[in-house]
Amino acid sequence: MFRTAPPRIFNLTGEGPRSLAGCMAVFASAFCFYMSTVAIQWSRSQVTIDASYFVFARFLLGFIVVCTVIKMRHRRLKPVNHHLLIGRTLANCAAVYCFFKAVTVTTVAQANILNMTYPLFIAIFTWIFLKKQRDVISVVMVLIAFAGVWLVLSPGGFGLNLNHLWGLMSGLTAAAAIIYLNLSRQSHDTHTILFYMFGLGAVIIYLLFYQHIFFPGTIEFYYLALCAVTGIAGQYLLTLGFRYVTAVEGGIISSTRILLAALLGPLLVAEPALTLAGWTGALLIFSANVVLAARKTKDAMVNGSSAE
Repeated sequence: MFRTAPPRIFNLTGEGPRSLAGCMAVFASAFCFYMSTVAIQWSRSQVTIDASYFVFARFLLGFIVVCTVIKMRHRRLKPVNHHLLIGRTLANCAAVYCFFKAVTVTTVAQANILNMTYPLFIAIFTWIFLKKQRDVISVVMVLIAFAGVWLVLSPGGFGLNLNHLWGLMSGLTAAAAIIYLNLSRQSHDTHTILFYMFGLGAVIIYLLFYQHIFFPGTIEFYYLALCAVTGIAGQYLLTLGFRYVTAVEGGIISSTRILLAALLGPLLVAEPALTLAGWTGALLIFSANVVLAARKTKDAMVNGSSAE
């Protein structure tokens, strides 16, 4: 859906409590997304659960929640462009799997920081495929951000752990998933998109990784549920929060997951603290995300419309 009125850029006080509540909801969503990865890391000391099982649990719970909401609100599914729904589902499956896999083979902080590179990949895709939206400043910010990525990956020198590619791939595929989401929103409501994403996603993950999916015991169920519940809570809090904040506000607050991961890693999962180079890299990525979000909204104002 499109509107002709220019979108707000910053309006933290213009709507009073609703705007503040929206900001808090978006921040809470960033914390929930981070905690879903913490649950994976916590589980590693007690049980052996493949990353694919955590993805399956998240999609299955999401499907149950969406079906419940649809039933309670008497909504009807209205699929139109099935290829967009399938594309969104496939990209999201890949993004979540790569993200959770990165948590198991690197650190929670690195996985979250690299996952938050998706705005950079969106900017790259925009440069390649949309000539009218090419922006030199955005390209410069992408280059700066990738310098930050290098500092996060190799804070002590030029060595590179190939396991970090899982985190980068999660950012790349998340960018594709968001592009598909924006296209899907032009012809589908939120519940239709989520129904297909969670339902079809659960089926795809099961078919690909059924050998890793088993009937869980008490401990396995606890960690699977903790990861799934916090992930779904993050999804709904993000959706709720973006109703009351601008794109820039939401983008900035969502990007605080980079800082949360860097700060809380040593406290919650006993990970080594980021080095000065690692902190510099994280701040470069965060800053680039903020600038890209601001320029995206500025472009929407110039064009006189924005996606809603």
